[in-house]
Amino acid sequence: MGYRGKVEERQRACELRAESWTLADIAAELGVAKSSVSIWVRHIDFTPRTRKAGRRRGPNKLQRAKAAEIANLQRHGIEQIGNLSDREFLMAGLGLYAGDGAKTGSSVHFANSNPALIEIFCKWFRRFFDVDESRLHVTLYLHEHLDLDAAVEHWSTITGVPVEQFNKPYRAAVDETMRYNKHVHGCCHVRYHSARELRRILGLIDGLILISSTSVSPG
Repeated sequence: MGYRGKVEERQRACELRAESWTLADIAAELGVAKSSVSIWVRHIDFTPRTRKAGRRRGPNKLQRAKAAEIANLQRHGIEQIGNLSDREFLMAGLGLYAGDGAKTGSSVHFANSNPALIEIFCKWFRRFFDVDESRLHVTLYLHEHLDLDAAVEHWSTITGVPVEQFNKPYRAAVDETMRYNKHVHGCCHVRYHSARELRRILGLIDGLILISSTSVSPG
């Protein structure tokens, strides 16, 4: 499973985000999808440009150094991990589901506000389990002042689930303490109603825990 592609674009996207470029402007500049840019720069603090006449103030030395360090460490991480085998991808997905997936009930249910993790879960679930696409459903948790149509389009692209299979969203009351640019697309809940597939996942997680506890030496 290769994931080395677009390393230069990722680094440049981080640099531009640190310079207060919008997601749309970065996507246009690099010729990539806006959803990809959103994932690449999610860890970069974004300060909107102040619309004033005259010269625009660029990032300071510390901001540029931070953006460069993040981009370099991201590149190093990709190089160090390299390509994942199917078995390694299976283990990674089990760890992800063990952390954020539902363990009770009769549905496979994974929720997160991070589009990268939602995308990984969907790819992993489709790769290793018997998935009837028509039974995949998405519910969004979104504050009332945020753009629902944009959020649905965003998460439909990320999950590969058609808009018609999105449930009625939960609209939370506006939180005045929330940064307006944080989680602008809300939290995505992906659900697949199948007790059998849930039991398969939980069985694999239990196996991974048991094997790891007996075969991994400390240090």
